[in-house]
Amino acid sequence: MRNLRAHPTRNLKRVAPFAAATLVFLTTASASPAAGSLPLREVARVPLSGPPVRFDYTSFDASTGTLWIAHMDADQLLAFDVARRKIVETIAAPGVHGVIAVPQLGRVYASATNDSEVFTVDARSGAVLARTAAGEYPDGLAYDPLERHVFVSDESGGAEIVLSANGHRIATIDLGGEAGNVQYDAVSRHVLADVQSLNDIAVIDPSTNRVIRRVRVPHCSNDHGLLVDAQRRLAFVACHGNGTLLTLNLDTMKFTGTFRVGSSPDVLAFDGRLRRLYVSAESGVVSVFAESAHSVRPLGTAFLATEAHTVAVDPRTHLVYFPLQSGSNGAPQLLIMKPS
Repeated sequence: MRNLRAHPTRNLKRVAPFAAATLVFLTTASASPAAGSLPLREVARVPLSGPPVRFDYTSFDASTGTLWIAHMDADQLLAFDVARRKIVETIAAPGVHGVIAVPQLGRVYASATNDSEVFTVDARSGAVLARTAAGEYPDGLAYDPLERHVFVSDESGGAEIVLSANGHRIATIDLGGEAGNVQYDAVSRHVLADVQSLNDIAVIDPSTNRVIRRVRVPHCSNDHGLLVDAQRRLAFVACHGNGTLLTLNLDTMKFTGTFRVGSSPDVLAFDGRLRRLYVSAESGVVSVFAESAHSVRPLGTAFLATEAHTVAVDPRTHLVYFPLQSGSNGAPQLLIMKPS
């Protein structure tokens, strides 16, 4: 996930001409989300620890009922018990950006970006088992269960760093441009990585750790967000520079829809059983979509809260979680919402 303050080379002004050029396409697109409301209702606001500073990615471990939260500017990785609604573990991780729980390994991987490392964490004890150098600016992560490898987007380094399950670095894949988010497709057994400075997606064969294909992302400025629904052969691509969401057919690798979302979309979350997609933006605007056969259908878009740019979903209860750096009382909060 991008942090404009910590990484001054990411300047949205450089993509403004592209956004203006695609304005005609976006305003004439038939799929435009309904504005002003969200199909969500508030369930609870739970205090979170630390100062009121920026959060980043989250990862839900359904096997333990733990929501792992990167409290980035507090330099803390938090383990939140969703049943007891309390933090049960706090792990020091300088500038933690990305986090991914891998229940089958009993491990959690987190990018400690300020140290340019990835931490391998024991999910039960919270012990840091390994610290591994991971390029210039390690950010988002993905896990390949067949090769048992972790892929780490080195954003400004323009590469995917590949780690073993034990956290040992085994490969570096040059993307040729700034790396966005990364996802694993369980059907094709390929890894997809946004190359946000080129507005394309690199398709990687994990068995060889080589880029085997590139897919141009049309009508997109800075493809940073990425999420894969492998079962239904759809990928969702969020364009940070021009507030756009695109849907991609993973069988044909053709784009099937283009939609407006909040300014500077960041994190995406998907509820597979309800087939609902949540797109959270740096602007605090959240968009909700219903997945259809080949694309999505807008359900609502609205401003939710300042810095509501990261989101997670519990696949069992369908509750939606938004870590807020400054909640209704000025302190960090976890806003919990329910689909309506």
